[in-house]
Amino acid sequence: MTSSDAVRDTANDSAGPQPASAAGRRRWIALAIVMTAAFMDLVDVTIVNIAIPSIERDLGASFGAIQWITAGYALAFAAGLITGGRLGDIFGRRRLFLLGITGFTLASALCGFASGAEMLVAARLLQGAMAAMMVPQVLAIIHVTFPAHERGKVFGMFGAVVGLGAVSGPLLGALLTQWNLFGLEWRPIFLINLPVGVAGVILGRRFITESRAEKALRLDLVGVALVTAALLMLIYPLTRGRELDWPLWGHLCMAASPLMFAVFVAYEKRKTRKDGSPLVELSLFRVKSFAAGIAVQLTFGVVLGIFFLVWTLYMQIGLGWSALKAGLTGVPFSIAVSVAAGMSVQKLVPRFGRKVLQAGALTMAAGLLLYIWEAGRYGTEIHSWQMIPPLVVMGLGMGLIVAPLTDAVLSEVPREHAGSASGLINTTAQMGNALGLGLVSVVFFGTIDEPLAPAAVGPAFADAFQGSLWWVVAVLAVIFAVMFALPARPKQHLEGGAGEPGAVTEEEAPREPVLAH
Repeated sequence: MTSSDAVRDTANDSAGPQPASAAGRRRWIALAIVMTAAFMDLVDVTIVNIAIPSIERDLGASFGAIQWITAGYALAFAAGLITGGRLGDIFGRRRLFLLGITGFTLASALCGFASGAEMLVAARLLQGAMAAMMVPQVLAIIHVTFPAHERGKVFGMFGAVVGLGAVSGPLLGALLTQWNLFGLEWRPIFLINLPVGVAGVILGRRFITESRAEKALRLDLVGVALVTAALLMLIYPLTRGRELDWPLWGHLCMAASPLMFAVFVAYEKRKTRKDGSPLVELSLFRVKSFAAGIAVQLTFGVVLGIFFLVWTLYMQIGLGWSALKAGLTGVPFSIAVSVAAGMSVQKLVPRFGRKVLQAGALTMAAGLLLYIWEAGRYGTEIHSWQMIPPLVVMGLGMGLIVAPLTDAVLSEVPREHAGSASGLINTTAQMGNALGLGLVSVVFFGTIDEPLAPAAVGPAFADAFQGSLWWVVAVLAVIFAVMFALPARPKQHLEGGAGEPGAVTEEEAPREPVLAH
């Protein structure tokens, strides 16, 4: 029996035979529910960046805590992403979706009512873990709810929603912070999730039908624990080291992190031999284009993690701009990403292949160099309109990379491993993002000598911003070189692994408009 048959059987058992029109309405309502949840997750990430300075002032958060407010979410999301998909396979995607959206809503409430930086960091970790349960079910539910001939249109709609979330998140965060609703300052950026989440739970229980994979892989909780420990041993000392004057234990943890990754790899090999359901399918790395693509995803995540946080700090703390002014400044960037992403997939990649992605890396680097020049020339007197040219160039470059990258990475992956590969791609992107956010303490804060007199804050942050961008340019140069290992003419990857529903659970690929991070 196919997964679609299972869904129909579940629906018929619970609600009896339904007219075609009623069933059609149910599935479109279910689509709206899961798309709203995905939109809420993406907006919640992008919305936080713009409110960081307000959070720092209100809670007296240290720079390390600021990094963890963003990096903690990315790390928890990355660590639980593949496991969340497998839990949906085993226990039911509707059940895990409802559990995830309920937990995400409660975690949002904890964020909104946080009394201190430590509570906010803990709530963000919980929020990321709940998102890891919720988000992987979205595409799986769409896959088993809609017939094959309708999925192209549905996934197109999903991509549009994701793009809208990426563009609207920073602006919505700026407006909510600027309006200071009920004197709550930054807190409405989290509390706005409460009515949306409650509505999602109520409607989801009624309109989403249950589905499971026929042959679900087993959980690999030991693998999750090992890879999470390896990441924490690297990222936590990076974020805390500067504030603690780089203690010995921090250096030891970072040095031991590669050893923990080696233990993880050894365990995954053993897990593969034992029951064939490792967290990471290591055989994928024998495919040169996939291994190179994972390296690109990881380093590109580092680029985005560094840039978006230091950009926010530069505009709001260094230049003293309001959240609304900073949010509006980013609009041309978001529009440029959306335009270039559409063009790259539809027109450029089919004709020029890998060169489009490499052109994107070079274009983005050119925009960064222009930004470095402008920041140095105009100093703290720079205006929003002067930032438009470098931001548009950067946005065009990013759009040329983010849209076609997943298909390029997956083009030579065996179809039976497509779902695992897609889940790993997105997990790697989130890990890179968390690592980039951790590196901010080195590339940005590491160049600022504290304490600063009020008059020295602007110039110090402007200099640190320029220095950080040079690091980003260097990473993009590495990305450009690694892209030579991608296929010259990437094939357009088809969803799923040989059409197997189990493959789709981990295939969270449409999240990759990574403006969120």
